[in-house]
Amino acid sequence: MKKEKQLDATGHRKFGIRDSIAYALGDLGCNMSFALKGTMSIFWTQFMGMDLWYALLLIVVQVWDAINDPLIGSVIDSDKRKYKRNKFLAYIWLGSIGLIVGGACCFLPFPNAPVWAKFIIFIAGYVVWDAFYTVANVPYGSLLSLISNDVKDRASLSAWRSIGSIFGNMLPMVILPFIIYDKENNLIGERVFIAALIMGVLGFICFQIMIRNTEIRVDTEIELKEDAPKFNVFKAFGNFLKNRPAVGATIAAMGMFIGMQGATTAVTVIFQSYFKNVKISGVVQLFAMIPIVVFTPLARKAVARFGKKELATFGSIVSIVAACGLFIVTPNNTELDLIIYIVCQLIFSLGLGIYSTVSWAMMGDAIDYNEWKFGTREEGTVYSLHSFFRKLAQGIGPSLVLVIMVAYGYVGADEGNQAWNVAVNMRYIVAATYMVSAIMQFIGLALIYNLNKKTLAQMNKDLGRDLDDSAPVAEISDANN
Repeated sequence: MKKEKQLDATGHRKFGIRDSIAYALGDLGCNMSFALKGTMSIFWTQFMGMDLWYALLLIVVQVWDAINDPLIGSVIDSDKRKYKRNKFLAYIWLGSIGLIVGGACCFLPFPNAPVWAKFIIFIAGYVVWDAFYTVANVPYGSLLSLISNDVKDRASLSAWRSIGSIFGNMLPMVILPFIIYDKENNLIGERVFIAALIMGVLGFICFQIMIRNTEIRVDTEIELKEDAPKFNVFKAFGNFLKNRPAVGATIAAMGMFIGMQGATTAVTVIFQSYFKNVKISGVVQLFAMIPIVVFTPLARKAVARFGKKELATFGSIVSIVAACGLFIVTPNNTELDLIIYIVCQLIFSLGLGIYSTVSWAMMGDAIDYNEWKFGTREEGTVYSLHSFFRKLAQGIGPSLVLVIMVAYGYVGADEGNQAWNVAVNMRYIVAATYMVSAIMQFIGLALIYNLNKKTLAQMNKDLGRDLDDSAPVAEISDANN
């Protein structure tokens, strides 16, 4: 006998574990394409031989980001056509198709091509990938505020999105180093290209499963009157800059990505030339993710008790403490040195995990804040600007760190055989990058983001949701099916 579908008061399927898993698969799909970006700097400096040219090119393509993200976000917001299910799901479907090959375009293996040809390969590949990634990712991020109005449901979605992100990073992080590096710790570029194609297909499958299992419960359709003002993209941008929660969450996210993406190349060089075993780098980083995995199921109860802003701020303080510990370097690379490095990575990851599990729910609240203060939701614009500044950090962070690395002796042509003093310098560069990352998170969350537990409750009440953010909640695994 077929089980009868459980409906809520509005006639929609009740929120449950199915929604959380489906939403997690969306970020897993994004990360199947995005995770390889961490390999991009090693690919273009060591395999393609670009060094500082790569740092320059990475900044150049951010000009495309500056046009791409807000443009697509405003297009989505101004799109008033009727879709069978939801316009956000329609855009995600389109983006997921392009991502099948989009990621691989960034890793076309032609190391002997002239410099001008490499310029074209990189810029064209990045533009193609970034366009389709934005078409999928911007509406995906906006979906969180449409799947449910409930604060606890949003916390669950944000936590499960973190799980999707974790598993989306695990595959390239753990498995790829054993495949794409040779015995001398040097990168095999042709294998990166093949891996990118495979991951594009896996990402497409994840997106399709998510689309088919997503229930939209928040009605944001507005019947436009003939004399209603048209969508004003400049006014929407201005509202974003006045939206303190959106700005604070964006600065915190920029800090997070400066740490995650900016230090990636230096971390790889550390394992190549300092610890002399690049293949264990993924295992060590996976080990560092344990605190995130452990904390994620506790996110709902922690949010209900302390509040999202308060919880995330505490996480940034934990990360600052861990970054201080990373400056400890023992002479001559002893076993104690590796232990200190791993322990500090664990602690830093714990702080990052506390923040990341609620970060997307905080952006959902920032979208509601826009409606509360300015009378318009503008999901696409708010999230696309948030996404743009994140991507700016993902571009400027690695570029700036790479320039600093070269200044302190890094030579791409030396591949996995950097001089010892250079390897030591990479240790300090990683520690400094993590410190800047954690401080930016603290500033964004503690000093700018203004939706504490009390204010959030008032906002929800004024918006007619009157939700109790402090009420006892169930574990994620106890959600209704």
